[in-house]
Amino acid sequence: MFHPLLRWSKQTSIVTQIVIGLVLGIALALIWPDAALRVELLGTLFISALKAVAPILVFVLVIAAISNQSPGQTGHLRPILGLYLVGTLTAAIVGVTASMLFPSTLVLKDAASGMAAPGGIGEVLVQLLKSAVANPVNALLNANYIGILVWAIAIGIALRKGADSTRQAMADLSSGITLIIQAVIRLAPLGIFGLVASTVATTGTQVLAGYVHLLAVLLGSMLFVALIVNPLIVWWQIRRNPYPLVWMCLRESGVTAFFTRSSAANIPVNLAIAKRLNLDENTYSVAIPLGATINMAGAAITISVLSLAAAHTLGIAVDMPTAILLCVVASVCACGASGVAGGSLLLIPLACSLFGISNDVAMQVVAIGFIIGVLQDSAETALNSSTDVLFTAAACMAKEQRQG
Repeated sequence: MFHPLLRWSKQTSIVTQIVIGLVLGIALALIWPDAALRVELLGTLFISALKAVAPILVFVLVIAAISNQSPGQTGHLRPILGLYLVGTLTAAIVGVTASMLFPSTLVLKDAASGMAAPGGIGEVLVQLLKSAVANPVNALLNANYIGILVWAIAIGIALRKGADSTRQAMADLSSGITLIIQAVIRLAPLGIFGLVASTVATTGTQVLAGYVHLLAVLLGSMLFVALIVNPLIVWWQIRRNPYPLVWMCLRESGVTAFFTRSSAANIPVNLAIAKRLNLDENTYSVAIPLGATINMAGAAITISVLSLAAAHTLGIAVDMPTAILLCVVASVCACGASGVAGGSLLLIPLACSLFGISNDVAMQVVAIGFIIGVLQDSAETALNSSTDVLFTAAACMAKEQRQG
């Protein structure tokens, strides 16, 4: 009985299956809410599986990539890191500009409780340093990706002088872990079906009605970056029509990341795209996991837009120097978002402090951020993850053109 279903699953793209799961989840929530709440377990198990395997994936993947790198190969990480920084700063500028042109005002309710937001950029940097030198076992247990990345790079460099058999074992372990998470991702349609059904049944379709304008500014800014800014950056690198590459990255990486809401869990998808594009494996095997940690254009937009929404709500005039400073702060905070519990939303009070907004008011904005997070976080992750592979591909293609 299951053979036709398995055959259809193999022959149908994962994106098509995800869309089907989404539609069925919404339909079930609207027609039979009680049943929709019961299938929440499918979504919970799927997300738990992703969160369980993602830290060990990054750890082993980076060790294997660096330890098997040939001497003298730089992997061309500097151009890719430059694109990551340019993309994040540009995204913050887009978010600030959109908030200035279409100012949002909020209905502030009770402040979020039980959360400790950073008090300044210095505190964020200190937190990053502490995360970097954290115990590697604790880093893996707590999904501290900054610590995981630092330890993986250090071990990878140390193993470069190891025996060939040791380095080959790390490569084989990396391939095995990748196969495991690819198998988990194949279950995404079922997980998304459960997540969407339970969410719609619990909150209803009108849950975001009061925040449509704010959500439109956020999503509009992210779309502008994905469809206008990023293609311009890619064209600057490869000097030809960037949109075939942009559309492919959005379709195959962005859509999956939108529903899984995890850049780390989307790493195998990006690696598969890079492999199919015949990019330099020594480059993308390090650059893509690194991008999942520090390339945060979507987070920069979230921080800047919500911070300015708080300022506009309170009637605070924002001058140009302060707006420029906000762009820089949002970029720095976004790069450190993965090192702070709660991600980009808990960094909003830091940006709000530029305008003298109290922490109590800022945390109310954070609470609103969690309300609209159903779409905001998904779109943010989709932009972040698709940009990882996009910029990696652009840098590799530009290098090939220079050599060819």
